[in-house]
Formats: sequence, structure tokens, C-alpha cells
Amino acid sequence: MASKLLRAVILGPPGSGKGTVCQRIAQNFGLQHLSSGHFLRENIKANTEVGDMAKQYIEKGLLVPDHVITRLMLLELENRRGEHWLLDGFPRTLVQAEALDRLCDLDLVITLNIPFETLKDRLSRRWIHPPSGRVYNLDFNPPHVHGMDDVTGEPLVQQEDDKPEAVAARLRQYKDVAKPVIELYKSRGVLHQFSGTETNKIWPYVYTLFSNKITPVQSKEAY
Repeated sequence: MASKLLRAVILGPPGSGKGTVCQRIAQNFGLQHLSSGHFLRENIKANTEVGDMAKQYIEKGLLVPDHVITRLMLLELENRRGEHWLLDGFPRTLVQAEALDRLCDLDLVITLNIPFETLKDRLSRRWIHPPSGRVYNLDFNPPHVHGMDDVTGEPLVQQEDDKPEAVAARLRQYKDVAKPVIELYKSRGVLHQFSGTETNKIWPYVYTLFSNKITPVQSKEAY
């Protein structure tokens, strides 16, 4: 195992397969998968101070502002100083990236470039279990029982912003916000871009990239 702790970030628009890639990296390399969405849900459920702040924005249909999400994520990272980790969903903006800079230097930043038509198709087939955040896709990760969560048996829902008419607006918004973040990491020489329409075809390249930085905990690539 590398003596230096690995600090990595994955960027990509909604529906790009970030969650799937993160799970595989975590399994193969023993990194902690740190999802901003997961921490938000946990803090809201626990009624923490930062969770209550975030909830006020979410209930109004607003994006959680930089200062709230940054405070939440930096607290989580402080508690994981001795671990290899992979960030998912943070930093989303340049302000968040600059805040992360004050805590640590990143070794790897991955960005997933997926064609718009593929994203639109994937998101229109995506259903979620809101209490847990579990995501299903009717094509490649369907629930055991149609319309029901595998664990609880509760009904799944399609988010309003996963409906086709909302996807184009979400993608435009993502690109506007992500562009300066991507440029920042590109200028530092830590950015690696992967393009394609299938996660299984992108994955071997991601695996090789991480293998050059950290010893895999599994002897072969897990799919």
C-alpha cells in the first residue's frame, strides 16, 4: 500500500455513472467513497446544525449554497485525515474547490464526459428511493420488483429534474459551474478525462489510472 494517502475527486454531470464508478474504485482500492449527497441526507436526518441549514434551502427547491456544503464536507474530511478517500459531488463550484485547497492537495481528479443523448436516456430511466438515496436504472440496475425498493419494499419515484424536459437545463447548469473547476485541475496536471457511453468500457482505464497510484486491494478487476 502506498505510504502517501490518496486524495481523489470524481466529476461528472447527472447520469454520468459517477456513483457506479465510485463504488468500483472503493471496492478495488479500499478508498472511502465520500458522497456529498449522502452526508447531506445523514445530517438532515440527524437534525445537525448544518443539516438544518441545508434543509431550509432544499425545502424551497433551492441549491444548497457553497458555504453550507463546504462546511459540511470539510467537517467530514477532518474526521478522515488518516484515510484514502474519493470525493463524489464535491467540489461542485470554484468556491468549493478553493475551500478544499486549504485542507489538502488532490492527487487525481477524474471527469466523465458522456454524450447528452446518453445522459437524457439514462436519467429518464432512473428511479430513486428518496429516504435512502438508492438509485435504480430500468436498463442496467432495475429493482427486483418493478417500482419498489429492494431493501424496504417502499415505492420508487422519478425526480422531477430527471424528466427529459428538465435534463437539458440541468446539464447546461452543470457545465457552467463545472467548467472553471475542470480548468483549475487541468492547469495543475491532476485532471484525467474519460469519454464514452458505457461505464463498463470506461472502467478499465479508470482502474489502470488508480493502479498506478495505489495498490489494488483485490487481485483482479471487479465488474
